[in-house]
Amino acid sequence: MSKKQTGQQTLLHAEVMALSPLDGRYVTKAAALKAIFSEYGLIRYRCKVEIEWLIALSLNPQISEISPFSSASMAALRSIIDSFSADDALAVKDIEATTNHDVKAVEYFLKQSTTHLQEVSVASEFFHFACTSEDINNLSYALMLADARTQVMLPLLQSVADAIDALANAHCGTTMLARTHGQPASPTTLGKEFRNVTDRLHRQLEQIKNIEILGKINGATGNFNAHVVTYPEVDWPAFSENFVTGLGLQWNKMTTQIEPHDYMAELFHAFSRFNTILLDFNRDIWSYISIGYFKQKVVEGEVGSSTMPHKVNPIDFENSEGNLGLANVIFEHLARKLPISRWQRDLTDSTVLRNIGTGFGYTAIACHAALKGISKLEVNKAALNRDLENNWAVLGEAFQTVMRRYGIDEPYEKLKVLTRGQDNITQATLSAFIETLEMPENVKQELHDLSPASYIGLAKSLSTK
Repeated sequence: MSKKQTGQQTLLHAEVMALSPLDGRYVTKAAALKAIFSEYGLIRYRCKVEIEWLIALSLNPQISEISPFSSASMAALRSIIDSFSADDALAVKDIEATTNHDVKAVEYFLKQSTTHLQEVSVASEFFHFACTSEDINNLSYALMLADARTQVMLPLLQSVADAIDALANAHCGTTMLARTHGQPASPTTLGKEFRNVTDRLHRQLEQIKNIEILGKINGATGNFNAHVVTYPEVDWPAFSENFVTGLGLQWNKMTTQIEPHDYMAELFHAFSRFNTILLDFNRDIWSYISIGYFKQKVVEGEVGSSTMPHKVNPIDFENSEGNLGLANVIFEHLARKLPISRWQRDLTDSTVLRNIGTGFGYTAIACHAALKGISKLEVNKAALNRDLENNWAVLGEAFQTVMRRYGIDEPYEKLKVLTRGQDNITQATLSAFIETLEMPENVKQELHDLSPASYIGLAKSLSTK
């Protein structure tokens, strides 16, 4: 077996032995998130915050004990992040085995990694200056969330909305029988029903994009205690704000030891709302497949059932629905738990925060499944037309409304007697009824010309972009 084959075999062993399907069965679907939310990712972001803090301190003229770093030294420091590897993360973990403190292990790793940089080495004790671990952690998680949102999740969520948008555009004029309470109702178009979904998804996408991601770096209880004692001449709130915003985050001025995570709850709830809308879509498509409105493209080699060879099951939409449920359970717990901390700090958030990637992972799996399902959909126009032709009673709404205009007594009641609970209402039935009405002949003709297929109101124009 070649070295390459051995490596592939090792990866396959890791997948089949994984405790979580995110790292096993579905590893490829959530792979883009691993570099961000893994232990490697957390360590890398911690290193980034520590390095940027040290650089910022060196550039503050009021902190004279550190000479301003040269551009070469700053580039060398930042290259640690750019080239950060799994081996580097393991080196930090080795140090943590002794320190039993994950953030302190990062500090020691950076000191060891910069001994060859003269300017940095002489200032190495300013790594982690006046910081509590939460100063580093809150900024690390904030950067993780910002990158995951921008680099992975928004493009993926947008691709789902775009795929449904494409269906809306393609079928804006494809008439279908609507169903309210599961019963035949006034017709609509496929495009209109798809556009209902995408308008909802786009609204949530905008909210996800606009949620501010906050950070703080203000010491053990949020008061800059150690900072002020050591350098009382520095405007630490202004320095802190500049540092946090320089990382691309919003500054949170008022905190205890921890940034209170309210923005995280807002973000997780927004993702949960997007997921709920997509889950609703999955269930509707599943139901439409079950009544034949959609066929699914047959994929060579796929098996629908282990015992019934004829079946083409809507497994992609079922997979998506199940994973969206898992994602939302996680997001809901994160949103409920993280803003709560006893007094100035407890550690219950620490272990929970390590799971934020799982909510996004299950969301990613669900989105990929939905996209696959959408790509296999084929509209069954014969089934749509057959359903419309078998439900002329839905025109009762139109008839009784027109009758009101022309002053005919009890129009609703008359149509109710004619149509409610009847399964034999045909075009002929309605035509005979029209002839009993006292209204202008041209209006009667318009009603004669009406059919379930043409009774769609503004559905086509509403669904056309």
